[in-house]
Amino acid sequence: MIRLGALERAVMNCLWAAEHAMTVREVHEALLADRQIAYTTVLTTLQRMSRKGLLTQSRDERAHRYRAISSRADMFAELLADALGVMDGEPGAFVRFVDQLDEGDRAALRDALDRGTEAHRDM
Repeated sequence: MIRLGALERAVMNCLWAAEHAMTVREVHEALLADRQIAYTTVLTTLQRMSRKGLLTQSRDERAHRYRAISSRADMFAELLADALGVMDGEPGAFVRFVDQLDEGDRAALRDALDRGTEAHRDM
């Protein structure tokens, strides 16, 4: 299960918002808007996240560029599926979650599932 700390979430938010792969300096400057943080801390965090398989790292002349491997929606879906226990065909907590919903929320979930099924049929 992917668990992100506060700094890792902030880094991912920067990378998801960017239209291009970002250098350490670009990520550092973006993070400085909300917090005081050392350049080396950002560098170490990006390298660690790359080793975890969350980011791609590429060389561009003298700088490394980082990009999120998964979109925000894909990562959220993976986390949600894992948290609800729907991996490997095991409904687990998902069934318990649905049982807790009121009828209005169940109807909204049914509609969303139907829309998703229809979208996949059109592909």
